[in-house]
Amino acid sequence: MKTIIITGGGGGVGRATARAFLNAGWRVGLAGRRAGSLKETAGGNADALILPCDVTDGRQVETAFDTAMQEWGRLDAIFNNAGVSLPGAPVDEISIEEWRKLIDINITGSFICARAAFGLMRRQNPQGGRIINNGSVSAYVPRWGSAPYTTSKHAITGLTRSLSLDGRPFNIACGQIDIGNALTDMAEKMTRGVPQADGTIAVEPVMDVAHVARSVLHMAELPLEANVQFMTVMATNMPFIGRG
Repeated sequence: MKTIIITGGGGGVGRATARAFLNAGWRVGLAGRRAGSLKETAGGNADALILPCDVTDGRQVETAFDTAMQEWGRLDAIFNNAGVSLPGAPVDEISIEEWRKLIDINITGSFICARAAFGLMRRQNPQGGRIINNGSVSAYVPRWGSAPYTTSKHAITGLTRSLSLDGRPFNIACGQIDIGNALTDMAEKMTRGVPQADGTIAVEPVMDVAHVARSVLHMAELPLEANVQFMTVMATNMPFIGRG
């Protein structure tokens, strides 16, 4: 039975993806700050392992990953999914404290979790595994007023490329899924209207988050000789191609 740790497993994309993996017969480690939310995701499934931790705390992450290894003996994959966003605003109206908090979670947290997973995959026998990073269409094209979030997602692309290169000698594959307007609590505002580049407010198309979950599962189930380097999954008619 294959194993995966999913960060940000207490809701949204993380919850939908975790349930998809559990339904597909995987053993799933649910990592996140709120144990209660992780338990809701697990729904009593015996193959779900609750791993409460703050992804920005290296010691907590290492403890969570070590717990998973003690339970399973092997880590096949990680979905580096935990992340936050901020309300849209011009850059001079975004506080430095807000910037630092977002960067710490979205970038540093992703690095810490990737680092922990990479070390385990490098040392286990047989060697290898897969790291899947949650990017965003904002890794390519920004929204209005999104300097911290867009910066963080461009950084995730750099992390993905570096891990792909560094993982080659150890049979560690790394890919990235870039998501656009999957209907979660974070994206619910799209259905009520959000600022556009021309200054208007408009409702945007959204898609079922289940499409994201199935896409991540596809990436994870490939043999390690094959890799989806980058995949964009988005609501078909959302403003991305030609945004702004």
